[in-house]
Amino acid sequence: MAATPQKPAAATPRRKVSRHRGEGQWAVGHHTPLNGNEQFKKDDDGLNVRTRIETIYSKRGFDSIDPNDLRGRMRWWGLYTQRRPGIDGGKTAILEPEELDDEYFMLRVRIDGGALTTQQLRVIGEISQEFARGTADITDRQNVQYHWIRIEDVPEIWNRLEGVGLSTVTACGDTPRVMIGSPVAGIADDEIIDATPALEEMKRRVLNNPAYSNLPRKFKTAISGSPVLDVVHEINDVAFVGVRHPEHGPGFDVWVGGGLSTNPKLGVRLGTWVSIDEVPDVYEGVISIFRDYGYRRLRTRARLKFLVADWGAEKFRQVLEDEYLKRKLVDGPAPEQPSQQWRDHIGVHRQNDGRFYVGFAPRVGRVDGATITKIADLAEAHGSGRVRTTVEQKMIVLDVAEDKVESLVEGLEALDLTARPSTFRRGTMACTGIEFCKLAIVETKQRGSQLIDELERRLPDFDEPLTINLNGCPNACARIQVADIGLKGQLVVNGQGEQVEGYQVHLGGALGLEAGFGRKVRGLKVTSEELPDYIERVLKRFETEREDGERFAAWAARASEEALS
Repeated sequence: MAATPQKPAAATPRRKVSRHRGEGQWAVGHHTPLNGNEQFKKDDDGLNVRTRIETIYSKRGFDSIDPNDLRGRMRWWGLYTQRRPGIDGGKTAILEPEELDDEYFMLRVRIDGGALTTQQLRVIGEISQEFARGTADITDRQNVQYHWIRIEDVPEIWNRLEGVGLSTVTACGDTPRVMIGSPVAGIADDEIIDATPALEEMKRRVLNNPAYSNLPRKFKTAISGSPVLDVVHEINDVAFVGVRHPEHGPGFDVWVGGGLSTNPKLGVRLGTWVSIDEVPDVYEGVISIFRDYGYRRLRTRARLKFLVADWGAEKFRQVLEDEYLKRKLVDGPAPEQPSQQWRDHIGVHRQNDGRFYVGFAPRVGRVDGATITKIADLAEAHGSGRVRTTVEQKMIVLDVAEDKVESLVEGLEALDLTARPSTFRRGTMACTGIEFCKLAIVETKQRGSQLIDELERRLPDFDEPLTINLNGCPNACARIQVADIGLKGQLVVNGQGEQVEGYQVHLGGALGLEAGFGRKVRGLKVTSEELPDYIERVLKRFETEREDGERFAAWAARASEEALS
């Protein structure tokens, strides 16, 4: 009997062998630049670009700027090119950077802890009027941003800012960005601990320091000793939160690895208590871990949150203690729940010295230079010359005598800067949007302002705490995932089949009380024109269906998709 023919054995597929390049972590020997950003940072420290701006670019003009400086190193001094006018949102992801670039810049002034004097505020206003066509937006990280800045004017702007103790150094770039802090540090009647000395020492150690001027990407910092948890600590790379230790007294709980953008993550506790004197050492340790172990191969993973997610809090703390601090840290308690739902310090509040502070609300952070100088005048006439910006795009005048409070409030009202805002004026935030931002797809600032007016007209009695955050793109600069109503800008199709500006809706996000990300309902998108109708409809359903004392975020988490549509 003949043997059955055998099929030839199938050839084993040859696996492509590629050399593993790692994640670009310096601490494990991966120093070779793995992308263009890492290469230009290796070629020259971003801090050095200031000399070229002052000696070459400001004298020869925009066309003389080296591309690696223009779209890279100039960020180390707070400069981004702004969007060329007339480019619609549909072209944002299509055009090359040089096609999107205008010959004008956004310039960001860093205001650590939101702390300003009226002299500084007046200079900010004067620069706005003279060099920035009146622009001066307050950001949700306590900074001020100008637009329409010419490269020829930058040295003079720096001279004026630095003459009053302000700076734009590392306001952008792969650097330690502004350190946000409680705007009522040192004066709040309920404060656990005043973090100001720690913040000042942190700044002294890292700002303009080449040891920290080449990080994998940006590094965001928050510190506050306020029990209202007023610095959105859960979404910073590192945050120090005021707590009381049962044995050691007031100090700080340490959080790491928070951040939003397209891959949002809440920060995690390291479970340690640190004294105010230890904070700067711990801060340097955390930022050094990011510098040395952070992922540099892919820009999309070059944030501390990805390293923390891979390591976990226990390993991160161990590396911090063993390799950087060379000592163990004390275990400590978690912060208590915030003492109030509104955490923006709006309104009139008594200070710990018997005087008052008055918080007021511009429209979605948009002010102009003339208004800023008038705010400085009001603050000088009614207070001690101290003002603050907040992480909610708001402002505060400190040290107001009781008999001057009402006069200040009236003066602010005359400038359309109310200390007694509606829920919608108080809780609506917007990023820069398509007017100036090269990443944006839709308009935000004007839309947010119009939305406030429309909702105040339609729902005049609605007084529940509510946040409405408008973002021009998916990058979440306006914190859409942690808003009650988060609106992510995109192009949508209207009822006539036309592609128009609109938003994807996130509902029920929160920080502080039951922190978490908002819920996305499948297919829930609204056009810009439909936005007031949609929000009115959802808020009326909330008022009808809510249980006693239920917050909007809690209701949105349990509501039916029909109720949210």
